[in-house]
Amino acid sequence: MKDMLERLESRRAQARLGGGEKRIAAQHGRGKLTARERIELLLDGGSFEEFDMFVEHRSTDFGMEKSKIPGDGVVTGWGTVNGRTVFVFAKDFTVFGGSLSEAHAQKIIKIQDMALKMRAPIVGLFDAGGARIQEGVAALGGYGEVFKRNVIASGVIPQISVIMGPCAGGDVYSPAMTDFIFMVRDRSYMFVTGPEVVKTVTNETVTSEELGGAKIHTTKSSVADGAYDNDVEALLQVRRLLDFLPANNLDGVPEIPSFDDPGRADESLDTLIPDNPNKPYDMKELILKVVDEGDFFEIQEAYAKNIITGFGRVEGRTVGFVANQPMVLAGVLDSDASRKAARFIRFCDAFGIPIVTFEDVPGFLPGTAQEYGGLIKHGAKLLFAYSEATVPLVTVITRKAYGGAYDVMASKHVGGDVNYAWPTAQIAVMGAKGAVEIIFRADIGDPDKIAARTKEYEDRFMSPFVAAERGYIDEVIMPHSTRRRIARALAMLRHKETERPWKKHDNIPL
Repeated sequence: MKDMLERLESRRAQARLGGGEKRIAAQHGRGKLTARERIELLLDGGSFEEFDMFVEHRSTDFGMEKSKIPGDGVVTGWGTVNGRTVFVFAKDFTVFGGSLSEAHAQKIIKIQDMALKMRAPIVGLFDAGGARIQEGVAALGGYGEVFKRNVIASGVIPQISVIMGPCAGGDVYSPAMTDFIFMVRDRSYMFVTGPEVVKTVTNETVTSEELGGAKIHTTKSSVADGAYDNDVEALLQVRRLLDFLPANNLDGVPEIPSFDDPGRADESLDTLIPDNPNKPYDMKELILKVVDEGDFFEIQEAYAKNIITGFGRVEGRTVGFVANQPMVLAGVLDSDASRKAARFIRFCDAFGIPIVTFEDVPGFLPGTAQEYGGLIKHGAKLLFAYSEATVPLVTVITRKAYGGAYDVMASKHVGGDVNYAWPTAQIAVMGAKGAVEIIFRADIGDPDKIAARTKEYEDRFMSPFVAAERGYIDEVIMPHSTRRRIARALAMLRHKETERPWKKHDNIPL
């Protein structure tokens, strides 16, 4: 018996070494942790239960039968994050460069199936060179099985991908179908075809970082939701995000004890809006003063900065926040902002997370670049997302709500449950100057008349009371009471039920 136990311990030690001490040292030399070190950081200490430690590939082509390493380039299992069950797989770059074989894929598939059965989140840590070329179509078939499960799990359990090294070719499509993607600056990159292929096909000379680094995917392509300086920070932030997320689409949002008074008033909000309606202010200040203890996890912070998306808590319960940002492009809606917010709203709706919208929007961004780029269709995505959402929707108009953008931003007309406005709100088809120049075109040559007409228009439309008179705004509230009003509205809406006609699925304007 003792011999057997020693043999087991020896085999375990061999499996834990992965590609061996030399390759582990090389991994550390690149400023990266190993797959197992990453899992230990992500999960609660001592909670990791590993599966399939001894799995090896079955390939015999190109001399592969002489090269077998236990685990076959991926570490899989489950553990807990702050006591809640989470499934995880981590590509091991020290074993065959983390490349995907048929056996490697089967390990991932097993964990995906278990996560779906247990209705628990799954986190994938990517650091790999793509498909294992020696296995050909068997590896490609493995990819397809993984992709299919990504789609089946979508909207049922949260799926998070962390890119911590190379991620190329078929490897990129699994993360692309998950809910959130995070990257590590200067060490991770994602692309379908690498710099060498790009050079051959298009004659462009480009580095891996320029082609698919963290900066590109967080600022230009919107593929990634955030980037961090190193493995440790990335994994700690994923732990933080998981605390905001429900385990699945039926469990409801997590609730943690909160010592922040839901009725807390903040007098500084009464002076947040500048006297000059064209002067910007920071909408993040409002969000941070409304959420519990100023704790806000922003999603896609570096992309489409004219709109803010992220998670906070009110009375200890997770809430999704969507807010126009007057500091960037005056908070205007454009194609990028519309897509960013629409995706976030659809995630919240899929997982039963209430949405609070802070609105200060002068309209949609004009210009040929926007129109040629499909602004109509992209703007419709945001409208569609809000209109199909059945979770509680609370909207606060702080200042401008002009034109079609007023309708799009969770107005009462598209499904807003509770719609508030500050006294500074301006709800109109357009700004006073533009409106007057259209309505009273004949008076343009007379400055006094135009000034009088502008004052008349402002008095009539540039206040929240016309909308309130029609019931489009439920209440005009004091800015300092915003947190209390939102907390009470969310408490009232907690058991909201909405009936919709049966459909196989909708046809969002992609």
